[in-house]
Amino acid sequence: MVQGDYEQFKKSILALTKINLTAYKEKQMRRRIDTLIERNKFKDYASYADGLKTDTKLFDEFVNYITINVSEFYRNTDQWELMDKEYIPELRKKFGDNLKIWSAACSTGDEPYSLVMAFSRHIPLDKIKIHATDLDKTVIGKAKVGLYSAKSLTGVPKDFKDKYFEKIGPSFQIKDDIKKHVEFKEHNLLKDPFPTNYDLIVCRNVLIYFTEEAKDEVFRKFAASLKIGGFLFIGSTEQIMDYRSMGFERRNSFFYERVK
Repeated sequence: MVQGDYEQFKKSILALTKINLTAYKEKQMRRRIDTLIERNKFKDYASYADGLKTDTKLFDEFVNYITINVSEFYRNTDQWELMDKEYIPELRKKFGDNLKIWSAACSTGDEPYSLVMAFSRHIPLDKIKIHATDLDKTVIGKAKVGLYSAKSLTGVPKDFKDKYFEKIGPSFQIKDDIKKHVEFKEHNLLKDPFPTNYDLIVCRNVLIYFTEEAKDEVFRKFAASLKIGGFLFIGSTEQIMDYRSMGFERRNSFFYERVK
């Protein structure tokens, strides 16, 4: 284990990056950070923190490495099929075609781009706009480029893959026809104010890395960000324990409706 005062290191990182490491499970996060420190040949937390302040490359590597960036298009396809058959039609019936949609912790863009394609089966493309946010500016940069491995596209319906992706060597780039409907911004779920008045919020397979207290706080803020009748779509590895007190009704394992 890397030597030094980890508590002081967390304070230094909060001041430097606005990332609150206290909200993450310590054993898991500390192991990731220790690996990074040893790889870069620093002797302790303090010297590494000092290095982050002066070395841009080191700083970007740190933010990119500790941020969880496992993503793919149409991840857990059965859940997307359910959204297509049941929840998108219901949202349109409640709120019309000009829906307000937030992809939170959007990583490399797979999820918000999937949302554009999914909604395009129901709504003209020119009416679709996705607000996509992530803590990590590096992955936002990757999302804007929109270049993905073949593996990332495994769940994409064939007609969308043929229509909206261009093969570039072994990779695939998503076309501007989809890109232009997503607006990317930096946002820290643990620190920044939450936007409001959304019809749908999608945040999947990210909060599993947070403490129970941090999860509860974020879920409550999501509830406040939704309209009455709006939906929160979470990941297959997550659940909201105290959803009723937040004003949610659980429609199934992954979709929660704000009812009050």
